[in-house]
Amino acid sequence: MPIKIQDSLPARATLEGENIFVMTEYRAMHQDIRPLNMLILNLMPTKIITETQLLRKLSNSPLQVSVEFLQTASYIPQHVDSNHLESFYTTFDRVKERKFDGMIITGAPLDNAGFKFEDATYWEELCTIMEWSKTHVHSTLYLCWSAYAALYHFYGLDSFYMNEKLSGVYAHRVLKKTSPLFRGFDDIFYAPQSRSIGIEAEKIASVPELELMAVSDEAGVTIVKSTDSRHLFVTCHPEYDSDTLSREYYRDLEKGLNPHIPVNYFPDDDPTKAPVVNWRSTGQLLYTNWLNYYVYQTTPYDVREIQ
Repeated sequence: MPIKIQDSLPARATLEGENIFVMTEYRAMHQDIRPLNMLILNLMPTKIITETQLLRKLSNSPLQVSVEFLQTASYIPQHVDSNHLESFYTTFDRVKERKFDGMIITGAPLDNAGFKFEDATYWEELCTIMEWSKTHVHSTLYLCWSAYAALYHFYGLDSFYMNEKLSGVYAHRVLKKTSPLFRGFDDIFYAPQSRSIGIEAEKIASVPELELMAVSDEAGVTIVKSTDSRHLFVTCHPEYDSDTLSREYYRDLEKGLNPHIPVNYFPDDDPTKAPVVNWRSTGQLLYTNWLNYYVYQTTPYDVREIQ
């Protein structure tokens, strides 16, 4: 089934070029199927890249999904054309009376040592949105920084800052093999990590309402879920493109940050060689399983009934 997006969203051309069935608003007007209503709070500065990555994963399933993008009102991004935000994004005030089947909150480049969650310009607004999601969204997926922010907001769990940035493609172990989230997964799966923040598994285990779902010997806690399945916290980036870590590496080089070469990413650790993707199928399974088993299979047919 197709993914429904605005007619002129830049991601449309990319997705159609990959033979992904995209349904524009005009065509959707003549369909009788109720799509899953999805809200994406995009906190990343690379708005268009992140949009395309997430839409690619959400669209490659049998489910029809209608996607809206949300931006913060308390902070206006400096690295994206204002016309793009005005054309394709809405704000919380415009959607707060509505209910959604699912929501994704992306990561944000706010994991520098010493930076507290409360230091984020939009922290108060983000907390408001996260609280609202408990009664207005059936299931929410938090990515990277937002996963740590949500664990801190909902459960008071503090994170720690690493001595150096974790960057590369790491092996992860599935702990809950019978979980629908991991249908089709191998026991060991690979996914990119790009962060300077982490959380101890012991802290997750201390909260009865949380389940530790997947871990990595090198990267630590990877996937956590609330026991009611309304909140999923993912610290890795299974949606990343093949060149995302490469772009981040060269960006940090240009900034004079002297970054380490991403682990298990470039063949022979040679940045002149093109990376070989070994996480694409894992990423697709994760998003498809979340969409199917944690959103579609359990959300009320009438989205207004979400509690």
